[in-house]
Amino acid sequence: MHDGAGHRIGAEHRMRGVRTVEHFFTVPLVHADPSRGTIEVFAREYTSPEHDSVRDLPWLLFLQGGPGGRGNRVTSLSGWMKEAARHFRILMLDQRGTGLSSPVNRQTLPARGDATAQAEYLTHFRADSIVADAELIRRALGSGPWTVFGQSYGGFCTLSYLSFAPEGLREALLTGGLAPLAGHPDRVYKATFQRVEARNAEYFERYPQDRAVVNRIARHLADVPEHLPTGERLSVRRFQMAGSFLGGNTRFDALHYLLEDAFTATPEGPRLSDGFLEQLGQLAGRASNPLYALMHESIYAQHEASDWSAWRVLESYPQFLPEAGDLLLTGEMVYPWYFEEDPALVPLRATAGLLAAKQDWPALYDLDRLAANRVPAAAAVYRDDIYVDRDLSLETAARVANLQVWETADFHHDGISDDGEAIFRRLLAMVRNGSGASRQPA
Repeated sequence: MHDGAGHRIGAEHRMRGVRTVEHFFTVPLVHADPSRGTIEVFAREYTSPEHDSVRDLPWLLFLQGGPGGRGNRVTSLSGWMKEAARHFRILMLDQRGTGLSSPVNRQTLPARGDATAQAEYLTHFRADSIVADAELIRRALGSGPWTVFGQSYGGFCTLSYLSFAPEGLREALLTGGLAPLAGHPDRVYKATFQRVEARNAEYFERYPQDRAVVNRIARHLADVPEHLPTGERLSVRRFQMAGSFLGGNTRFDALHYLLEDAFTATPEGPRLSDGFLEQLGQLAGRASNPLYALMHESIYAQHEASDWSAWRVLESYPQFLPEAGDLLLTGEMVYPWYFEEDPALVPLRATAGLLAAKQDWPALYDLDRLAANRVPAAAAVYRDDIYVDRDLSLETAARVANLQVWETADFHHDGISDDGEAIFRRLLAMVRNGSGASRQPA
C-alpha cells in the first residue's frame, strides 16, 4: 500500500448558502505497485456557512452511484446534503476515471495503448482501487475514521471499504447499495429482468394510453430512419433504454412526459420530434459516463468472467426482444451492441470485449471480515428496487455483522432524490443509537 497522496487545494467558492473547496490528490494507478505511475483524483468539499469554523466538523465521504458517474455538482444544500451539512464536512468524490479524476473516455484511453493495454488499465478502476484512493485521501486531509455514505454502486464500494479498510470508517450508511457478495453476475440479471418486467406492468397500468404510444414508436423506428442528435440512426433496442426512468419514484412519471412529446406532424407524415430525440439521446448515450458501459458487469465479477451476462440472460426473457409484441422498456443492462451503436463507445468495442472475457478478477469483498464487522452500519433496502434486488440485498445483509436494515416500499432506487433529508437522518440515527431498523414497509 502506498504511504501517502499528494494533496493540492484549489479554488474556494461561496454560493446560495454553501461553501465549496476544490481538492486534488495524486494517487498511484496501482496501489500495490506505485512504480506503475499515478493518476489524479478530484473531490469537492461542501459545507454550510452556518458553521463559523468547519475545522472541528468531522468528514463525511459520499460515494455516488455508477460505476462511471462523477460526484454530484450542486449549487445549494438541499435533500440529504442539507441534513448532512448540519453534522459534517461533505467530501464529494469524483471516483477515479470520472469527472475531473483522470477521466476515462474514447478521447483519453488511446494514450494507454491498444485495446489490450486499455483493458489492463481499466482493471484498476473498480471498488478495491476506489477504497484505496479514499484511504489515502482521508489521511491527506488529516481525518480520523470518517463516515461514508454510499448510494447504489457507492454502497458496493462501501462494502469493499468494510472488507479492506474498516479502520478508516467511523460508520457506514448505504442506500440501495447492498451488492451480492458472491456468485456470478447472471444472478443479478435474472432478478433484474423480472423486476423490470413487473415495473413495466406497473407503468402501463398507470398510463394505459402509453402502451399504444410505445408500440407505435417501435413500429415507426423499424420503418422510418430517425437519427439522434449525435448522428446515428435510432434503433428500437436503443429506444428501449428509456426504461431507465422506471427505476425511480421521482422519474417514473417523467417517462410519460417524454412519450407525450414523441411525434410531430410534418408534410411527409408523422416523425419523431426533435425534442423527443434530444431527450432520448441523453438517456441512450454514454458520452458523459463511458465507464458505466465498460465496467458495469465487472462490478459483480469475482474470479470469473461476466461474459456479457445481461445479453446471455436475455435469452431466457424473450419478452424483452423488440419483435416480441408489446414492447417492454429495459433497465440498466449493458449489451455488446452498445459498442456498435453509440458513437462514444464504438472506439472502445475491443476493449469492452476483453473486459467481458476477463476471468481473473480479484475478490471485491472479504467475507470473513464482513462477518466479523464492528463498524456501525445501516442500509436502506428498497423493496421494489429494479436495479439492486431486494432479495439479494437481504442475503448480503445477513452476512454483514453490525449492519442494521431499514426495508421500505415507499421509495425506489432514487430514494435520496425523493426524500434524502429524511432518509439520511434515519440512517444516521440507526448507526448512532440503533433506532429505526425495520424489515417492514415504512
